[in-house]
Amino acid sequence: MGNDDSSQAQLQWHEHCMTSSGEPLNKIDGAAGIRGWLLALGVSLAAALLVIAPFFWLGNASGHDFGFHASSWLDVAGQWKEGIFFPRWAEEANHGFGEPRFIFYPPLSWMLGAALGFVAPWKAVPEVFIVITQTMAGLCSFALAQRFLPVRAALFGAACYAANPYALLIIYMRSDFAELLACAVMPLVALTALQLCGLVENRLRSAPRATAFFAAAFAAVWLCNAPAGVMTSYGVALLFAWASLEEESVRPLRRGAGGLALGLALAGFYLLPAAYEQRWVNIEQALSSGLLPAQNFLYTMIDDPEHNLFNWIASGVAILMVVMTGIAGIAARRGPAQEEERLETRNLWRALLLLSATATMLMIRPSAVLWEHLPKLRFVQFPWRWMAILAVPYGYFMAVAVARRRIWWSWVLLALVASAATATVLVRSTWWNSDDIPSIQEAIANDRGFEGTDEYDPVSDDHSNLPSKAPRVQILPAEGLGGGAPKPEVHITRWTAEEKELRVLSREQLRVGLRLLDYPAWRVELNGKTVTPQRGATNGQMILPLSAGGQRITVKFARTTDRKLGIAISVVALLTLLALLNAGGVRLLSASP
Repeated sequence: MGNDDSSQAQLQWHEHCMTSSGEPLNKIDGAAGIRGWLLALGVSLAAALLVIAPFFWLGNASGHDFGFHASSWLDVAGQWKEGIFFPRWAEEANHGFGEPRFIFYPPLSWMLGAALGFVAPWKAVPEVFIVITQTMAGLCSFALAQRFLPVRAALFGAACYAANPYALLIIYMRSDFAELLACAVMPLVALTALQLCGLVENRLRSAPRATAFFAAAFAAVWLCNAPAGVMTSYGVALLFAWASLEEESVRPLRRGAGGLALGLALAGFYLLPAAYEQRWVNIEQALSSGLLPAQNFLYTMIDDPEHNLFNWIASGVAILMVVMTGIAGIAARRGPAQEEERLETRNLWRALLLLSATATMLMIRPSAVLWEHLPKLRFVQFPWRWMAILAVPYGYFMAVAVARRRIWWSWVLLALVASAATATVLVRSTWWNSDDIPSIQEAIANDRGFEGTDEYDPVSDDHSNLPSKAPRVQILPAEGLGGGAPKPEVHITRWTAEEKELRVLSREQLRVGLRLLDYPAWRVELNGKTVTPQRGATNGQMILPLSAGGQRITVKFARTTDRKLGIAISVVALLTLLALLNAGGVRLLSASP
């Protein structure tokens, strides 16, 4: 009798797993899933192309940070041609004197921009970059929404996120390509964090895999943009704390702490040197006048008309997003009376509402005490940057509102009007110029370089005192000796971003000023012996005193101890990540029938 019951149960299961056409149900679901992702790709790409449509007739939007990112791309591309795969020193910054820009600025955006320069015309690289990031943003938003909503609603959420008002502000007026790239990944961070802490079902079916996927997404944000990394760290920490309160258990906090630690370790090759070597640069210039959080709360005015105009526009965009997120969130919560809501859907709604409220609070002045005392929060600089976090609930709530309301077309119309109105204001307010990249290219080709960055200037230097046109090697009279400058023979045998080699032949003592800023990572050798260079009287130019005769000078950018340790930490973290993925896979296999 038991065997008959078992056979009947197996037959019922087999019938349940088959469709009328004889195809297994999991194959049908897989095909539908693929179609959904293809539709998401198409919708996200279409939204991205609509976003950059003004570029086709107006040229490139030359926002506040355009020159910084474009010059970084060109510098990195030039170093790749020199055989330097992972640059640390920006060779062309400060008009050829250089700066350690790539130690402190996360690598993913400048590596992507440089790579695009090899497959597209440089003038088109900004547009291609934006299309890639916003398409990826839509796909990541779809990954979050399709877990809980019908495909049609998830597609709408993807389009809303790809063209959300804050993304438009970045694209048209800020040109912060690194933050744009970080924002693209944030919905994925939210989804993996919610799975890790248990607020939603863990589809990966294993805690080790959940930890690994969260850590990878979290590390990606840090490797895109540091302010976004700070905001994301606080945001997911808040989610983990909330989950612990909901479950009345420390397990979500414990899992979250493990995921955060692994994610930071994966990015250790960047984070450790960036943190340690801050003592070698004027990093506090990142918080100079106009860049302080207290001067950038919503609708804050200072004695700078240009700053006030932009802050007014950014504040308007923030208010629009707050209002729309709030209305959509209320609509998302008020489903049909007969709908039986899943626990994880309620958990997701509460978690995203918590993120929305936190982001909104941190954009207004009463939160000033938090900006002053929470670690590293002040380096986010602009409170309205929290729109990057707010955009995740914005996209999801808009999708839920469409899925649950009979008048779904009204939400579609509202989203279109909001994005179109925001884009119209921003397009009219920004500066359009397609000559920025050609100008930087010309300056590099003519060995003039480009302007440096205040916060990455070595502590020994005042880059405002550096000449805009200087030879690679400058001959100076020996210290304490009068008369004209000596006229030795100088032969430059190698001059790259990370290595300089030259020979000097002179009949008298002299000093050689290199077109290079002194920095602790430089290792200077004179005739094979390590020496400590002098510095310029008014700047950090590297100066070497030489005796009469033939001298061979070698200057190399060495891998410092902090960089070695950071690489080691990342390698260990990567091996740990692979072990977690493998452990999760083994657990899944052992649990399979």
